[in-house]
Amino acid sequence: MGKQARSSRREVERAAAAQAALRSQHRRKLLPYWIATGVVILGIAIAIPFVLTSGGGSTSTLTGLRVFAEHNHNHVTGTVTYDRTPPAGGAHSAIWLNCGVYNQPEKNENAVHSIEHGAVWITYQPSLSSVSVAHLQEFVRSHSTGTQGYLLLSPYPGLLSPVVASTWGAQLALNGPSDPRLAAFVARYAGGGQGGEPGGECTGGTGSPIT
Repeated sequence: MGKQARSSRREVERAAAAQAALRSQHRRKLLPYWIATGVVILGIAIAIPFVLTSGGGSTSTLTGLRVFAEHNHNHVTGTVTYDRTPPAGGAHSAIWLNCGVYNQPEKNENAVHSIEHGAVWITYQPSLSSVSVAHLQEFVRSHSTGTQGYLLLSPYPGLLSPVVASTWGAQLALNGPSDPRLAAFVARYAGGGQGGEPGGECTGGTGSPIT
């Protein structure tokens, strides 16, 4: 290889090395931006499900939620006069209502014991259409596993709202079975410890749900 050819080759190699160095320097400059972008994306990915499912994020989701202290956990016999319709805590029967779907009104005193165990009691106006009732029944069936299996569904005379979701110390009036706040309420409370007895039984009590 001649002197001129060798010199030309060295020039090409030096140019390639210089370009490689510039690319490496550019990557090093961009690295902090890549890391920062990755952190932001990861933060968003973590925050979205947290906002949708956690108690902290459900404040805006559960517009109209009423939360109150309920300290009476006494077991009683007979009928109890409650201060809410339907009740969401208070004195109750020693026998809980089995979780599931009912097509007739059930006794307050048994249902209140179930919500003490962490159940969510979904009640609806008896005049609700059969289509809406079927929608609610399917909702309960589709949430019948895990902690969200702690669900009761029954008609309830005298409701001021089409549907009301209740658990110990918390209640939410709903516009109907398609109200998205119902799923948010169930996700937040079903199987929870708000009644002071998390993991309490929701079967083996009284009542024969249709499903």
